[in-house]
Amino acid sequence: MRAIMRRGLSTAMAAVLVGGLAVACGDDDDKGGSDSGPVELTVDVFGEPGYDALYKQYEQSHPNVKIKQRKVSTLDEYKPRIQQWMATGSGAGDVVMLEEGILPLYMQQKAKFLDLFDYGGKDLEKNFLPWKWQAGVTPDGKQLIGLGTDVGPLAMCYRTDLFKKAGLPTDRAEVGKLWPTWDAFLSTGQKFQDKVPGTKWLDGPTAVFRATVLQNAGSGPGYSFFDKSENLVFDSNPAVKQAFDTSLKFETSKLTSDMSIFTPPWQTALKRDTFATLPCPSWMLGGIEEFSGPSGKGKWDVATTPGGSGYWGGSWLAVPKQTKHAKAAAELAEFLTSPEGQVGAFKAANVFPSSPQAAQDPAVAGAKSAYFNDAPIGQIFGQLVAAVKPVHLGPKNEDVRAAVENVLISVGQGRQKPDEAWTKSVDEAKKAAR
Repeated sequence: MRAIMRRGLSTAMAAVLVGGLAVACGDDDDKGGSDSGPVELTVDVFGEPGYDALYKQYEQSHPNVKIKQRKVSTLDEYKPRIQQWMATGSGAGDVVMLEEGILPLYMQQKAKFLDLFDYGGKDLEKNFLPWKWQAGVTPDGKQLIGLGTDVGPLAMCYRTDLFKKAGLPTDRAEVGKLWPTWDAFLSTGQKFQDKVPGTKWLDGPTAVFRATVLQNAGSGPGYSFFDKSENLVFDSNPAVKQAFDTSLKFETSKLTSDMSIFTPPWQTALKRDTFATLPCPSWMLGGIEEFSGPSGKGKWDVATTPGGSGYWGGSWLAVPKQTKHAKAAAELAEFLTSPEGQVGAFKAANVFPSSPQAAQDPAVAGAKSAYFNDAPIGQIFGQLVAAVKPVHLGPKNEDVRAAVENVLISVGQGRQKPDEAWTKSVDEAKKAAR
């Protein structure tokens, strides 16, 4: 998911990063064994969190510590691995990434994770947006499971060269005016495909569904597939039905390529003129740059998303009790999620900080992307994140989402009748929630 724009930290920032952070070279407490000798810490992540330079800086200031990162490309690859590790009680890294969709599941398994309140976490709340901090704390407020990494303020990425070919404006401010609503976005897409019939308007329904579910739920009840008592409300929540209907319109109008995001065909399509727009949280910019490659530089730009603000994605770092180096692992998680660490991750991979201090840093607030036509991404995403309204996600959220997205894609592929798609989705959601 999150891929690339690597840049090293400046010497000045490196000094800030290492100053004031606890040294993980002393003896650990009895909860995690002794760290008096060399310590190797494994960090499990998916996508590109932007940590490579941070690891090097940490190792320089902690010569007793060596860091190994295990990375897979997508959340779908990551989920079965961490599920196995946590179920068997072995195999997990010392620090693991928990994405927003799977965090609720592991909140139900809190006994398998360190309480980061016991490792200095009580002093860190000021470093995070209030809702991001609260999401890492168990509902009873007694245990800190995870420290927030990024948030995913939602924009719309678009191909300026294809817009020009269709006779549409290419300036990002004018482009944003084309689609104040998703209906306006659909109408613009129909006009686009009339002019450029060889290119689809969107990649597929999955990005639209994910974006609109969170938009609708944020401005509405504050939950999507499951209510705050963890009851499945898929078929009774207007926020979900509205998002489904919106996504279905794009499928029945033949405006998408019927692709699932992050799959190999989707990655290959980014190098071609397969589709012209893509709902893009901040971390998506790195993926577009990676898979579009050098030939895509200057062809992509960033505008506001239809329907107002929204978000998609974001993670937390947690420490499984499996670790043999509890104190050292907790300190590394604190380092990576510190305001300075989040600035470094943003510079490397466009992952927008969940730390207000980091978001206000000139390196973030003033950031522009040369790849995206010098778009002022710090300003764009900073304004969007300020309006984010968090949404409650249930433990089976990801299973339900994946099942429904498969139904939407099957409509575009002619395997599912549109007028039966909602009923089919309700059935699939109930199966997935069991």
